[in-house]
Amino acid sequence: QVQLVESGGGLVQFGGSLRLSCAASGRTFSGRAMGWFRQAPGKERDFVASIGWMSYSTYYADFVKGRFTISRDNAKNTVYLQMDNLKPEDTAIYYCAAADRGGARRLESDYNYWGQGTQVTVSS
Repeated sequence: QVQLVESGGGLVQFGGSLRLSCAASGRTFSGRAMGWFRQAPGKERDFVASIGWMSYSTYYADFVKGRFTISRDNAKNTVYLQMDNLKPEDTAIYYCAAADRGGARRLESDYNYWGQGTQVTVSS
């Protein structure tokens, strides 16, 4: 098992920034793609960003390109999501996920482990 714990969520004003962190423990962090997803109230969970094991590949959802940056520190078993220029429509619970494979990937079904989520609220 891989345990994932997200942190860094909170309330921020329109145009502000937040950095989410996801700390992994348990089975090795090595060789795993990591991803961020989000779920707004009453909506399905959406892909946000993904990063491959060696950070060679990253994917972003169109609605966050240019505003969000995913990164990872393998020595710390942690993945980050830097969120800039936040908008009210970014309000959601943000989930971290880990895959059993190393390449960045977009599909929810490709991920094997999930965190409990952290709430991000952007006020207008």
